[in-house]
Amino acid sequence: MLFAIGAGDTIIATSDSADFPEEAKVIPRVGGFYGIQIEKIIELNPDLIVTWKGGNNVETLDRLTSLGFTLVNSDPKTLADVARDLERLGQLTGHEAQANKLAKNYRQQLSLLRQENAAKADVKVFYQLWSTPLMTVAKNSWIQQIIDVCHGQNIFYAAENEYPQVSVESVLLKAPDVILQSQDEGNIIGIDWSPWHEIPAVINKHIYQLDADLLHRPSLRTLLGIKTLCDVLDDARSTESTSVVN
Repeated sequence: MLFAIGAGDTIIATSDSADFPEEAKVIPRVGGFYGIQIEKIIELNPDLIVTWKGGNNVETLDRLTSLGFTLVNSDPKTLADVARDLERLGQLTGHEAQANKLAKNYRQQLSLLRQENAAKADVKVFYQLWSTPLMTVAKNSWIQQIIDVCHGQNIFYAAENEYPQVSVESVLLKAPDVILQSQDEGNIIGIDWSPWHEIPAVINKHIYQLDADLLHRPSLRTLLGIKTLCDVLDDARSTESTSVVN
């Protein structure tokens, strides 16, 4: 999002997982899930540190704050939060005009996607977040919000937590029309659905692999993720309609 609003050239360091756009890959790294190199950050002396609290050790963030650094948490929880985050980053970096323009366009495109899909037929969806253990998504999760835009009916919507662990047997019982998998190789090869002909998604070949970066990372690219997911649900609807006619 910093690159999108025109602040990319002000980034002096980043985390190991930063890989978009291409220019991000050459920015010096100062850590990742294993921890942050505080000494390196002290040496670089940034004016602003954009953090993700969900992916960083609280003690590390507290330590950076105690050292006098300015920290801001970027962690959109809803689709609407992406636009608000863009505007806030624009204010903090002096790129308000570009940020406000992108935020406005994002809101318009998101509204249009909601309108385009609102009246479409329900499609029973199983989102395979991971295979071993078999995990999915439920109400209030980030992915559920995307499924809602596309008018999908998540078979595990009512689970007790946002990212529940489930069994193959429970998927069989709920008989999804579509199975969506993140494109990670370990996820795709982790479970072979082909023997389970009781599942409509298997019978009709409605198993799709989707780019996890577009779906799991809150950003402007979320719009591409939504459109991709909506397109595969449309493909499933189209196939089912043809079968009924035939």
